[in-house]
Amino acid sequence: MQLVFSDAQYWEDFLPLTFTRPVAEMRCGILTFSERWQKILENTEISFFTEMYLQGKFPEPAKKESLFLVTNFLPTENVIQQIKDLKQGEALVYEDELVAAKINMDGFSLHQIEKMTDIKEELIFFKKPTDLFTYNKEAIDFDFALLTKGRVSQELSSTNGFLGNKEDLFIEEGAQIEFSTINTKTGKIYIGKNTEVMEGCNLRGPIALCEESKFNLGAKIYGATTIGPHCKVGGEVNNIIIFGYSNKGHDGFVGNSVIGEWCNLGADTNSSNLKNNYASVKLWNYRTKSFEDTGLQFAGLIMGDHSKTAINTQLNTGTVVGVASNIFKEGFPPNLVESFSWGGFKGDEKFKLDKAYEVAERAMARRKVPLTDEDKAIFKHIFDAY
Repeated sequence: MQLVFSDAQYWEDFLPLTFTRPVAEMRCGILTFSERWQKILENTEISFFTEMYLQGKFPEPAKKESLFLVTNFLPTENVIQQIKDLKQGEALVYEDELVAAKINMDGFSLHQIEKMTDIKEELIFFKKPTDLFTYNKEAIDFDFALLTKGRVSQELSSTNGFLGNKEDLFIEEGAQIEFSTINTKTGKIYIGKNTEVMEGCNLRGPIALCEESKFNLGAKIYGATTIGPHCKVGGEVNNIIIFGYSNKGHDGFVGNSVIGEWCNLGADTNSSNLKNNYASVKLWNYRTKSFEDTGLQFAGLIMGDHSKTAINTQLNTGTVVGVASNIFKEGFPPNLVESFSWGGFKGDEKFKLDKAYEVAERAMARRKVPLTDEDKAIFKHIFDAY
């Protein structure tokens, strides 16, 4: 059965993180939403129902019977069973929104649905970027159980200090951890395959360090934090998510933030996550084209893919950075840095598209990942449209 991951009404609400991907490809917990549902449903035949300019990279659904699924929530065991039990023409609804349906993608129409059933249980639903770090503990717990069930962790080296319950620590094959402190009293810690926790690190769960990533010497990591694959993280972080392939390798603080792929934070980049007057934080909303109150006292940086900061960059509380932005000028950048900004300030010239391709190609080549024609087409669409 083909899984069709739908952006439904949520894609625009997650900008700038979704400028370069469907909602299903965002990471929260240990896995992306797409990876989580493939494991839950034991199905790897996937496609995406998303923005047209993204469909060149993310395959469109084949015209056949499918399970149509909104991915950005954590299901209960009962809801998982309800999804598995759906028959053709049946759907599940949560808070008046469709979340799953068995339909035929040939002549796709929701009019095919003959029976709708309301989900009565309360679910954790991710509806905006700040939800990703707000509910990251719950997502880490969910994925930890999903990935480690029936498996045995690698042993923690005796050179490390450990606090908590050993069953709340899982170390995958090839991971290296020496002379660090690991504390699971506050949450589970997952150390992915071929990762490295360098000497002198202090980890206080919940934490997920995904495949091939590193915590640099002396890093201080507070949960709930997720570092996606192929990242380097140093300094101090608290309750952040990095999707993958990004570096915050040096000293400096980042908290209550979400950072996309292929980003680089220069040495001593700091992002405030609390206003001086302790007021709730406003963030730029691309749908309403205005700054909106998050209702959160702690909210730091939301950064789209391929963006970068120079050394000693200071970011205000509640800063939103678009795609392929370069922040390097003196002073605090504004709370909205536009995509392809060359400098980081309002009115700065745009980063030339051919140069953006060039930088992205070089950065990705370091991880042996090609910049494809599909990637370039996505860049061009964002450059032209935003």
